[in-house]
Parts: sequence; C-alpha cells; structure tokens
Amino acid sequence: MTSASVQIPGFVAGKWAIDPVHSHVGFSVRHLAVSKVRGEFKTFSGEIVTTENPLDSSVTATIDLGSIDTNNEGRDGHLKSADFFETDKHPTLTFASTAVRQDGDDFIVAGDLTIKGVTKQVELKLEVNGFGPSPAGTVAGFTATTEIDRRDFGVNFTGSVPGTDVLMVANKISITLEIEAGLQEG
Repeated sequence: MTSASVQIPGFVAGKWAIDPVHSHVGFSVRHLAVSKVRGEFKTFSGEIVTTENPLDSSVTATIDLGSIDTNNEGRDGHLKSADFFETDKHPTLTFASTAVRQDGDDFIVAGDLTIKGVTKQVELKLEVNGFGPSPAGTVAGFTATTEIDRRDFGVNFTGSVPGTDVLMVANKISITLEIEAGLQEG
C-alpha cells in the first residue's frame, strides 16, 4: 500500500523521455587499490512515468554498453571484451523499476538491473532535483546513485598485479546518473 501524503514541489504527473543530451550515465571503480577510474556511457534511453502518487511512479532504461568511454580506447576495448561486458553477445544493460519508497527527503527506486543476461534487484538512491519549464516544454531533473558488485552480474575479471593479491579492478562499482527528462504526455 502506498501513501498519498508524498509532496514534491512542482511535481507533474506524466510520461517523460530521458534527454541524453542533458543527462549523464557515469561510473567509477577503484584501480590497483589506490585510485579511481571514471567512465560514462554515451548512448542510452529511457522512460519515466510519474503518477499522481509519486510512489507509484516507474522508470525503464537501456544503455548501449558499446558506448562506454573511459577516455582510453585500449581500456574501452578491454571493457567490451569477454573479460568484462562481452558486448558482442550482450550489447545492452537494462533497468526496470519495481518499487519506489520515500527515504527522508529523497527516494529509493528498487528495480531489476540486467547485465550480461544476469538480472539482480538493485536500489538507487534518488534525489528529485525539480520540475520546471524549458524552451521545449516541461522538464524534470533527477540524480540517482547506487553501488553494485560486478561479480553479481557475471563480470568476473580476476586480474591482479603479478606477484601480489592487489586487484587491477575492484569489484565494487559506483554508479551516478544525472537525468533530465522531457514531458511527452501529461
């Protein structure tokens, strides 16, 4: 059962398309246990459906794993290989929400994340940045973050520094989404 008492200033119910020009899908992962490598996916799409009761809202998204960009072509090629995403067999990552709940001033969006054909439930902490006008119509902005263990999704690269147990790539991946979406149907 959901609560009808959730109030979001300027909230607009409707169907929204994620605007890839004004959005960012990024990640970071510890490298050699001493620094973080950051990257992003350049090609993605998604739909957000906001309802009168925000807790009944939903989101679906698809990311082209071949669009990965870590600012290093060699590394990007390795990430597309069978050691990591195996993009020739698994070209996309998908997310479909299953529930939304309030968490203080923010929200938790639970959903099914699929990578390499493996689907696991994840939770994203969601900050609603606002709703407002734009030259092209009404827009909404959101920030979402989560952490996953890449091994849960069959991304099992086990490379380590020769002669040590230091992993070249950590197992924990931090994900940050900065999303702007345009209202398609109100």
